[in-house]
Amino acid sequence: MSFGGPIFILAIIAISTIGWIVTTAIRARHGYPLEGEWGGTVKRHDPDADAATKALAAENQILRSTVGKLEERLKVLERIATDPSRQLSDDIEKLR
Repeated sequence: MSFGGPIFILAIIAISTIGWIVTTAIRARHGYPLEGEWGGTVKRHDPDADAATKALAAENQILRSTVGKLEERLKVLERIATDPSRQLSDDIEKLR
C-alpha cells in the first residue's frame, strides 16, 4: 500500500469524519452540550425541564413563606422562654 496515494488521504478523512459523528452521537445521547458550527456550544432545550423549573420555583416560594412564619413563631417562643424578668411567666401563673 502506498501511503502517499489519494486512497490513503481519503481513508484518513473518512476515519476522522466517522469518529466525529460517533463522538457527537454519544455526547447527544448522554446530554452533554454539543459543539456548534463555529466552535460554540449548543445546549439541549427541554420543555419538560422548563416546566419542572417553574414548578420548583413556585414550591420554593411556598416553602420560604412557611419558613418565615415558623421563624416568627420561634422568635416568640424564645422570647417567652428567655424572658429575663419572668414577667410573662408570672402573669401566666397568676391566671391559673
